[in-house]
Amino acid sequence: MQETRQNRISRLLQKELAIIFQEQTRMMHGIMVSVTRVRISPDLSICTAYLSIFPSDKGDELIANITKNEKAIRFNLGQRVHNQLRIIPELRFFIDDSLDYIEHIDELLKK
Repeated sequence: MQETRQNRISRLLQKELAIIFQEQTRMMHGIMVSVTRVRISPDLSICTAYLSIFPSDKGDELIANITKNEKAIRFNLGQRVHNQLRIIPELRFFIDDSLDYIEHIDELLKK
């Protein structure tokens, strides 16, 4: 039962974070941020979001900027989901480098 609730809240947070990042990166031409996966703790207090950033060479810079503005993102998220969630979870962001890993494996297989 708890797992179903976690999955539902994870999907909600993923959708809303994707919309927030889409709005914020619209002004920055040539940069795209996708929320690939969101995991939430069993007590719903910590949300871990994995971000795929294009181009990947700006990933570290963008993650540093996102973590610096984490409180503003959490506030924005809270305004969006205040009717669905009573407590807005603490946000943690990490780079999802699975696409880079797949590309590296493809290059190795071509050799």
